[in-house]
Amino acid sequence: MDSVKVFAPATVANLCSGYDLLGLAIDFPGDEVVLRAKKEPGLVIKKIQGDEGKLPYDSGENCVTVAIQAYLDYMDSQAGFEVELHKKMPIGSGLGSSSASSVAGIFAANYLLGEPLAKKELVQFAIEGERVACGSAHADNVAPSLLGGIVSVNSYDPLIINEIELGLDIFLGVVHPNIEVRTADARAVLPKKIEMGDVVRQSGYLSSLLLGLSQADEQMIKFGLQDVLAQPHRAKLIPHFLQAKELALQMGALGCGISGSGPSIFTMTTQKEKAKEIAAEIARLFASKGIESSFYCSGINKNGARVVE
Repeated sequence: MDSVKVFAPATVANLCSGYDLLGLAIDFPGDEVVLRAKKEPGLVIKKIQGDEGKLPYDSGENCVTVAIQAYLDYMDSQAGFEVELHKKMPIGSGLGSSSASSVAGIFAANYLLGEPLAKKELVQFAIEGERVACGSAHADNVAPSLLGGIVSVNSYDPLIINEIELGLDIFLGVVHPNIEVRTADARAVLPKKIEMGDVVRQSGYLSSLLLGLSQADEQMIKFGLQDVLAQPHRAKLIPHFLQAKELALQMGALGCGISGSGPSIFTMTTQKEKAKEIAAEIARLFASKGIESSFYCSGINKNGARVVE
């Protein structure tokens, strides 16, 4: 086989109390990468669609080809590929756009080389795409997009990633308001120093969330979907976020938070129709404030990256 198309799903990262540590995959949207083998070594980007001309064709600057090259270097491979990238989600959405692209590229390259590495082993290369895209090689989007499910990043040095077993069905309502929040700005508003009391509170929320998810305890999940470290500072970057969060909780959501660095907002429930209803209502709230938005409803994507054709 000399060509393959791979889909990698969007992700919701942080999950309130798991800042830079937790992420989950959703069914859609996502990105697609088409990889075609060529006789000469090297990577050439032939086509990029859906990016509104924002992404570079230089293989040393695009997250997809940077990630693939890191993989090829590790494998000591002289393989060459032509690359097509089809963006199926907004750039800078807070849904792991660059991660999905990098993951799709890495998965495709490994597939065409006969799958010498397991999925989890590919994370170390996909995060190099993140380093190029946003200046930080973090894995809370990359890992779930690649592996599926809910994933915790327990350590970066060494890289330790674990998949969380769920004790109940979880559904996400995700709303993407048509506003821009730059990752650099979202990180810049965070405090440089954190009070010890806040660290203890956040640790309690995180442990409650993990226990609730594994033990099917909705009250523990609800208690765990809180954030005293990042969300209070980032909320001001997303107009009407606090009102949207209050609305979601009033409608029965277990929690509501900022997806990644925003501007997308996620809600979590145990009922699919409820998730859809809440997301639609938040979209109506934004519309009433003059802000266009799109929304998605999804369970947890358990498969991660996959071959489309």
